[in-house]
This record gives sequence, structure tokens and C-alpha cells, in this order.
Amino acid sequence: MSSSINLKEKLANFSDYYQPRTVADFNGHSVMVVKANGPFVWHSHADTDDFFLVLKGRLTIHLRDRDIKLGPGELYVVPRGIEHCPEAHEETHVLLIEPDGTPNTGDIRTAAPTIRL
Repeated sequence: MSSSINLKEKLANFSDYYQPRTVADFNGHSVMVVKANGPFVWHSHADTDDFFLVLKGRLTIHLRDRDIKLGPGELYVVPRGIEHCPEAHEETHVLLIEPDGTPNTGDIRTAAPTIRL
């Protein structure tokens, strides 16, 4: 990296929801930002945990047995294989870290394309 990354500026470059943007690479992982609003789809990741850090807004991560509520500065890691459904009731900005190539829906056929900012 030749300079620092301003996440607020990166998030200002797009408006669509649940379309993660890669902002950096880290040891075979993609560091991404995403805007969320409304519910996503129920899904799981068989081979990897799912890292969520809320930067702005509020995010509920629905699990089959409970809900995890996150506000700015809070994070949660969904363990691999656990079904979950993120939902935001307002525009919410989230930092994600996942192994490169991880489909955001858990299924490559329905996943958002990889976009680099």
C-alpha cells in the first residue's frame, strides 16, 4: 500500500446495497466495505467465518436461534456453517473481511460480482 485508505471516501463512491467493494488485500483476504439497507438473504459459508464491523448505522444479524444487534464500532463473527441473515433498518455501512473469492450469498451462482475501489 502506498497510502492510507479513507473508508468514508470509499463508501461515498457508490450507492447500491449489498454489493461489497474491496478496498484492500490482507494475507489472502479481501477487506471490503458494503452499504446495507433492508434484509439480505439467509445464507451460510461452509468453509469460512463471516466478519462484520459496523462503521455507521445499525445492523441486525439474524441467526436461527437469536438476533445479534450491532451499532457503530461493534463487530460480530458468524461461525462457518451457521445460517444468518443481515438486516439494516436504515442505511448502514459495514466493514467485511473474508478470504478472497468468498461469495457474499454463500453461493457463487447468486453472489455479487467482485468490485475493487
